[in-house]
Amino acid sequence: MSEQSATDESPPVAGDAPAPAPRTQRWTRRAPWLAGGTALVVVVADQLTKLWAESSLTRGERIPVLGDALGIQLIYNPGAALSIGAGSTWIFTIATAIGVVAGLWYSWRVRSRAWAVALGLILGGATTHLGDRLLREPSFGQGHVVDFIAYFDWFIGNVADIAIVVGAGMFLLLTALGTTMRPEDAETAEPAAVPGVER
Repeated sequence: MSEQSATDESPPVAGDAPAPAPRTQRWTRRAPWLAGGTALVVVVADQLTKLWAESSLTRGERIPVLGDALGIQLIYNPGAALSIGAGSTWIFTIATAIGVVAGLWYSWRVRSRAWAVALGLILGGATTHLGDRLLREPSFGQGHVVDFIAYFDWFIGNVADIAIVVGAGMFLLLTALGTTMRPEDAETAEPAAVPGVER
């Protein structure tokens, strides 16, 4: 009987499972437009709902929607979430402006659809908040943000806040999954360690 050629494959061992195919990402040069479009939708939705709240609600009066869990209550917030830093509106204006510039920079460079949506949500929320700070009363740069969505007795927010929270959640999830914004980032990322395999 002739010896088996060295090029022949070894017979499969019982219990062996095929190695999973590597996860791939899809890239598109249209991702910045997706981010911009998402941001625009957030800005329009936020400003329209604020316009409705100001024209339809009485300041300070709470209207229950889901009992004590969710309600509608119009307030004007000079600070951040939970009205923190109410006397430091200019600080939040500057911080929001920096956030908008950073969001624009990353949104222009993004090539991942998922990252584009996440960045668009955050950028849209930050942009509409910046507009409130700059253009609303009592003065330029110290405008009060219109809040009207009341969660229990914890805090009152708006549509932009929801967009920012969802975008931040996507940011954390995509980071945890190792999803990158651009193909260049995927190529330069250090591969994850695999047990029993040397790098």
